[in-house]
Amino acid sequence: MILTVTKYGNPVLRQKGARIETVTDEINKLIDDMFETMRSARGVGLAAQQIGKALQLAVIDVRGITDRPSSLELNGTSSDVEAFMPLVLINPEIKPLNDPIAGPEGCLSFPEMYADILRPESVEVRALNRNGEQFVFRCGGLLARAVQHEADHLNGILFIDRMSKADKEDLKPNLEDLQAETKAALKK
Repeated sequence: MILTVTKYGNPVLRQKGARIETVTDEINKLIDDMFETMRSARGVGLAAQQIGKALQLAVIDVRGITDRPSSLELNGTSSDVEAFMPLVLINPEIKPLNDPIAGPEGCLSFPEMYADILRPESVEVRALNRNGEQFVFRCGGLLARAVQHEADHLNGILFIDRMSKADKEDLKPNLEDLQAETKAALKK
């Protein structure tokens, strides 16, 4: 089922997600719905907060993205990113592996808004999969950027919080309009 994507101005986007202790049928249904919603919106990642649920749950799928390559390392060996997708992250822990570099980002909760964001080029990730099993991997490129962007959402951090002051100032009228529209819709 395609869910409504929560837009900037909705307080749930600022909530830290609750840890998921048990992967239930309800959580697995939510995961399926999140993938369907993300694909429908043409995104590469979606956090639970973006569909109105304050949980430590995100989905990612970078298959088919060729202009912004990704890298993946499993057990110290370079691995096929496409074969690793789609990716479910439950209770993820992210460890940066190098210095931040600037790269373009957008967000489904901020339609048609983009900016360069500083993030480490590669990270190590420890999380649970949809079966509740722990797994660890290292990634770089777009996949690392998507993982970090979604992990931020799970902690109530938005990509506008990581923008340069100049970029945020350029987007200020759009941000104010979106926030006002969202708040008005919430009152209905």
